[in-house]
Amino acid sequence: MKILLIGPQGSGKSTQGKMLANLLNIPFISTGDIFRDISKEDSEEGRRINQILNSGNLVDDATVIDLVDKRVKQQDCINGFILDGTPRTDEQAEKLQIDFDKVIYLKIPKEKVIERLLRRGRLDDTEDLIEQRLELYFDQTQPLLDYYKQKGSLVEIDANLDIQTIQDEIKKYI
Repeated sequence: MKILLIGPQGSGKSTQGKMLANLLNIPFISTGDIFRDISKEDSEEGRRINQILNSGNLVDDATVIDLVDKRVKQQDCINGFILDGTPRTDEQAEKLQIDFDKVIYLKIPKEKVIERLLRRGRLDDTEDLIEQRLELYFDQTQPLLDYYKQKGSLVEIDANLDIQTIQDEIKKYI
């Protein structure tokens, strides 16, 4: 089963994705984790991605598509995977060419996201950078939601609930 989790940073994608991955025995793939790992490397690509992340900008489409495409073709993804963080635009969705069984949108108010992100305390989670990322996110996400709604795979879940209730809601659609 191929599942895409969509939602702003702080909506609970990682928490829900890891729980679902354990349940379904398929890998949870977070592009944010991939980028953070690469940004720590002493390489040209590592320094470039580190600079992008620290500026609050998003990694370019070509890099995102290449890294995700390589990852989902690995042996552990043969029975499916849960993807978090990509695609984030309808253009990326078309380029990735992954036929998701379900696309789960974790819907949450912007104010709640900011509150959650400030609590987790990452270096790239300053209020200004969070606002900048959320602005980009919401601008790009609506066309993506429309894209998956037209395909008939989109499910909206209220991410302002407790963790187990959200997981139970997701399970109803899997």
